[in-house]
Amino acid sequence: MSWRPEAGQLSRIHQIADAWAARSPQAIALRDGLISIDYETLSELSARLADQLGHMGVRAGDRVLIIGENCVAACVIMLAVSRLDAWFSFVNARLSPREIDGFIEHATPRLTLYTCQVSENALEHAIRHKAAPLAFAALGDIYTGLPNEASVPEPASPDPAEQVAAMVYTSGTSGSPKGVMLTHANVLFIANQACTSRRMQPGDVLYGVLPMAHVVGLVTQFLGAILGGATVVLEPRFSARQALSVIANEKITLFVGVPAMFARLLEQAQTQTLPIRCPALRFIGTSGSPLTPKLKKEIEQMFGLPLNNGYGLSETAPTVAQTRIDQPRTDCSVGFPIPGIEISIVDTTGKPVEKGNVGMLRVRGPNVMKGYYRNEALTREVLSPDGWFSTGDLVRQDEDGALHIAGRSKELIIRSGFNVYPLEVEQVINSHPAVIHSAVVGRTVEHNEEVVAFIELNRPEQPDDQSDFRSYLRERLSPYKLPTEIRFLFPLPTAPTGKILKNVLKQLAACADNGQHAASPN
Repeated sequence: MSWRPEAGQLSRIHQIADAWAARSPQAIALRDGLISIDYETLSELSARLADQLGHMGVRAGDRVLIIGENCVAACVIMLAVSRLDAWFSFVNARLSPREIDGFIEHATPRLTLYTCQVSENALEHAIRHKAAPLAFAALGDIYTGLPNEASVPEPASPDPAEQVAAMVYTSGTSGSPKGVMLTHANVLFIANQACTSRRMQPGDVLYGVLPMAHVVGLVTQFLGAILGGATVVLEPRFSARQALSVIANEKITLFVGVPAMFARLLEQAQTQTLPIRCPALRFIGTSGSPLTPKLKKEIEQMFGLPLNNGYGLSETAPTVAQTRIDQPRTDCSVGFPIPGIEISIVDTTGKPVEKGNVGMLRVRGPNVMKGYYRNEALTREVLSPDGWFSTGDLVRQDEDGALHIAGRSKELIIRSGFNVYPLEVEQVINSHPAVIHSAVVGRTVEHNEEVVAFIELNRPEQPDDQSDFRSYLRERLSPYKLPTEIRFLFPLPTAPTGKILKNVLKQLAACADNGQHAASPN
């Protein structure tokens, strides 16, 4: 590994840019479709913008909301906010006005910025909020609202383990928005882990298409790459055709996406007559939702590389486990707990389960969030006084220490007294050659639960007869795991990250089934 700033000696994320500006000022740090800047310029622009934001009233402990999509400007804004010891919260502009306004109401930001140069949706929100152009030409078309004079700053601390860097909102798949407070120490620890595990260094070029409004795109993609002195090519939205072109033609060395993105890449590749050639590509990885053996095998054949898998949550900044680049796996394990953290797998009484058995995962370490903003009750529910975070995820651990995700505890379906893990059923469904991906949810009926499967096929038309598909599942699943109902949707509802919105599917499952309801298996 070549020289890079020591994460343990950094107390703020903007110091990453400053260190590389001193070491390799002319190396390209970030580029998008409009702007390309080197590390010296990244450092200088973020310092100049911090000055400007300070004159506009942003103070230490203030929240600054960024409404936009992946671009150079957003990265500069985040580092500028870091210089002021304020907090940034990057919100995807593709969210609805109701969702955006909910975040503003919850965060009470001192200032809201809109990166309109790459996002028509951001411009629509800016106009709706009566924002005006910001006089900072180097970053393109940015709008800003008036400072919120009623906003009260939070206490600031020189301690990176106390000072919040980012407030990451969960994807909004259930209930009110949860603002996950991640400190500078949280994100620097995981950025260093990502940089080390992927062996990122100057000369690497990472294709940054995961939304930075979500924690993987922010920490392991953006901050992890610049910690290694690499270049990040930022894309505001994922397009399979565009992604294949960029990876093949722009010397991309690393690409990380969610499984749904890789499924789209496969679909796109099948429409092309020429073989996929990506001579510079050396690392591909996925996280964010379950990986199936079929998808893993096909992607590895397509790129000629191992597909690395990982697991994490917003509350753990995000990484908990990761496969090892020098130890490719043939299964879909999410790999080993990352160095420097502790895990515990417990039953419903809090007692450790035997290795190989499914239990609830708890995590403790420097990656665990400070808490949920303005929600002490929920923070106490998931975060113990001695630092253990209850993930709500069901896992099992192999003898060699590798973790396998069984599902969310809240998604567990109890059918006639038997536990049905949706992930297991989804993996069987996804192994069918006609399936892109699927989602399984539970539906409450009198004194019981049913299994409902939603499936996206690789062709938009719905089959007239489900009998062949049901026969396929009957050969591979126990009777109590078989879906009571199958519905075909094109496409399945997803968040901007590609994560399937199971809350939407649960609502659909509770509605009339349009005649597709099949008899419950014995």
